[in-house]
Amino acid sequence: MEAKEPINAKQKIRKNIFRLLKTTIKVIIVIMVYVLLSQLLAPASVLIPGLQDIVATFLMIYVALMVVGDLFSGTILQHFFSGAKSLFVIAYLVFSLNSGLLDYTFGNVNLIIDVRVFLEVAMLLELLGFAKSMMQAVNFVSEKVELTAV
Repeated sequence: MEAKEPINAKQKIRKNIFRLLKTTIKVIIVIMVYVLLSQLLAPASVLIPGLQDIVATFLMIYVALMVVGDLFSGTILQHFFSGAKSLFVIAYLVFSLNSGLLDYTFGNVNLIIDVRVFLEVAMLLELLGFAKSMMQAVNFVSEKVELTAV
């Protein structure tokens, strides 16, 4: 393998500006999707109290983890923040879906919705994302060790 050429200050600034621009575009896209989804979920928020707050809180923390992970791209912290994002999604799904059993009362009718299968599938997918992040971190460290050994 060839050793990388040293990066001068102008290249670092250009790289950081590109990274910030990429992160800004991602955040704008996520916010646009949120605005569209909030319009679609508005009728459901009448039936499910606090739905808008749950979605907004989730989105704020998820976007913050996404931004921090993107700002640290090219470092090992990127992979740890990606893993943290996956673990956050798992924890938030378990918390917000009340462990898979949703209980609503409408007048004299008590409605119980079992979404445990959805919760299990979502948790397994996020665990795959977490495992991917950890494998990428191991790969990143091994590549760094190879470059320093050469």
